Amino acid sequence: MATDIVAQLADSLAKTGVEEGELSYKGQGRKLDNAQSVEEIVKEIEGFQGLQALRLEGNTIGVEAAQAIAKALETKSQFKCCYWSDMFTGRLRSEIPLALNSLGDAVMTAGARLSILDLSDNAFGPDGVKAIERLLKSTSCHTLQELKLNNCGMGIGGGKILAAALIECHKKSSALGAPLRLKVFIAGRNRLENDGARALAQAFQLMGSLEEIHMPQNGINHPGVTALATAVQHNAGLRVLNLNDNTFTKKGAIAMAQALKHLRSVQVINFGDCLVRSEGAIAIAETVSEGLPILKELNLSFGEITEEAALAVAHAVKSKTHLEKLDLNGNSLGDEGCEALKEAMDSMKIGDLLGSLSDDEGEPEEDDDDDDDDEDDEEEEEEEEEEGEVTDEEEGVEEDEEDQEEEEEEEEEEESTEEKVSTPASAPRPPDVSSFLSFPSPDKLLKLGAKRALLIEEQVDISDAMKTAEAFLKIASVYKEENEEVKTAVLDSVDAVLRKAFSTPSFQGYDFVSSLLVLLGLIKSEDKVKPVRVVPGQLRALEHVVHQDYFPQESVAVLEAFMSRNSKALETCDGARSSLQSTLQRLQCES
Repeated sequence: MATDIVAQLADSLAKTGVEEGELSYKGQGRKLDNAQSVEEIVKEIEGFQGLQALRLEGNTIGVEAAQAIAKALETKSQFKCCYWSDMFTGRLRSEIPLALNSLGDAVMTAGARLSILDLSDNAFGPDGVKAIERLLKSTSCHTLQELKLNNCGMGIGGGKILAAALIECHKKSSALGAPLRLKVFIAGRNRLENDGARALAQAFQLMGSLEEIHMPQNGINHPGVTALATAVQHNAGLRVLNLNDNTFTKKGAIAMAQALKHLRSVQVINFGDCLVRSEGAIAIAETVSEGLPILKELNLSFGEITEEAALAVAHAVKSKTHLEKLDLNGNSLGDEGCEALKEAMDSMKIGDLLGSLSDDEGEPEEDDDDDDDDEDDEEEEEEEEEEGEVTDEEEGVEEDEEDQEEEEEEEEEEESTEEKVSTPASAPRPPDVSSFLSFPSPDKLLKLGAKRALLIEEQVDISDAMKTAEAFLKIASVYKEENEEVKTAVLDSVDAVLRKAFSTPSFQGYDFVSSLLVLLGLIKSEDKVKPVRVVPGQLRALEHVVHQDYFPQESVAVLEAFMSRNSKALETCDGARSSLQSTLQRLQCES
């Protein structure tokens, strides 16, 4: 009898869970294909007063079964937690979006306010993200605190859809006076790559509320890492940063080290298998030494770090009284380096905090160091080549134009000599683009002539996002709504510069928008860049830019979010600001 009671109790706990308000079918391995197969679940959901959480993970749910469960959820207004990971095993990929749409619509119909949405280990790809897009933008997600999408195969496209949905959710919730404050974001093993990471970085920077970021194994290289670095420094409460098994190289590692200097609450850093290399490790060590007062775990394993850099890291953690573990396994210390590291840790009385060094790769050979340098040089060369392809073509055009101009000048001189014996007039002084960009004025812009757009485009260094943003604002500062000639000259020049910039593969549009916001005084700069004095023409020109096909759609929502904030920097441009804000809102609705 006692055994039966225990069995019944175990069965009851498996179904209902031990958390108040939670109904659980976790790990039961049920194959739920149709409405009949979920009759029992539907009855229990309908009869559960005050249902707050539903655990369906570890079962496989078909479209019809999901629709039946969704129908039961439509009256559960107190519903908060969706534990829906690993629930589509063996299902066709085309079925998953239909099931997710039904469940998401039910949550919205119920007027529920979610705090947790866990859809991990469901290989739904970009289509699955599209299926939850409406839910993520709805009021049901204005209260979302944890979003878990680990191992979902989102890809770059899914990452961009997700980022845009989070930005939209933040915008709408902010308008209602209670901005989205997402705390936990998990999206490992999703093939997000650089573009997906950059898109999500915009959302992270805008929210500024994240406490945990987990994005391991996403094929992110240093451009994506740099974008994330810029974003994380705006999340002052960040406690856990896990970017394991992405490729930082020294550029990404140094960028991340700089970003971490702005944070005080970080407890766990996992940059294992990220190829931070020695220079990156030393930069991180400097940051750890100077800040991160409550750091508990630091993982720099498998990063091609040499003995000198490893010792720098060891000395950096000496004063970290909360430290529980330092992982430097799988690096390039060699036997002597491993011994030196252990001795250093022991001498500082923190030897027990050092993890195993059993997978050390051994000291690098001299050729290995050269290879590292070569790899970094190759990255830079690739970027330069991408920019250079356009430049070479332009140089060809310039040479042809110069030859033609010289021929025309020679002909004019010959004609002048035949007609007059007097001394020929001196050639007109060539237009000075540098003078215009240094001290912009409408008159200087017009005097650059019909080729002004090309001349300015050639002068601007589009490899630098900040310089490109500065050039845009200088050109736009002479915009005159009432003067059609000046207005056209400004917009043509702006289009020429930005079209070239955004069409260059190495150009980071995210950095351009961030730089623009810094210069407009809407966000603070880590490099203490001084904002410009904003004039209406700059906002009018920006309104034109956001309409153009070269401007990335995902940046529209970011601009709108910042333009909607009260800022002293834009007080003198109320009319232009309102017009720009309306345009940005309209563009979002159209998309």
